[in-house]
Amino acid sequence: MTDHPNDIGIIIVDHGSKRAEANAMLDDVVKMFREVSGAVNVEAAHMELAEPSIDQAMAKCVERGAKRIVVHPYMLSPGRHSTTDIPRMVCEAAEAFPGIRVSVTEPLGVDARIGEVIRRRVEAALETDAAS
Repeated sequence: MTDHPNDIGIIIVDHGSKRAEANAMLDDVVKMFREVSGAVNVEAAHMELAEPSIDQAMAKCVERGAKRIVVHPYMLSPGRHSTTDIPRMVCEAAEAFPGIRVSVTEPLGVDARIGEVIRRRVEAALETDAAS
């Protein structure tokens, strides 16, 4: 992604859950993203209900040398959390790091690859039903 891999910090943010297994899934997403992107300064964060928070993830990215941070709301639609709450929380967290450029991406939204994932899930369910 860059000649200096730690210059860009990437934070993938989900809602957060009281269920540990739900929060752990975001760690798997972060690991997968590191592998497919080659990015190394990547952190998971939860908007609420669990840690690490956006503030904590941003601090880790900066500690590793991030000069720019891109935050991705790991959500399907452009609802209140992805368009208002997360950008506000990111701006508030960024105040602790003057000079660091911060931006927020669009949520996942509509993408043919998501359609493919849904198709595979449906096929798996149909195969399971047929085997029962």
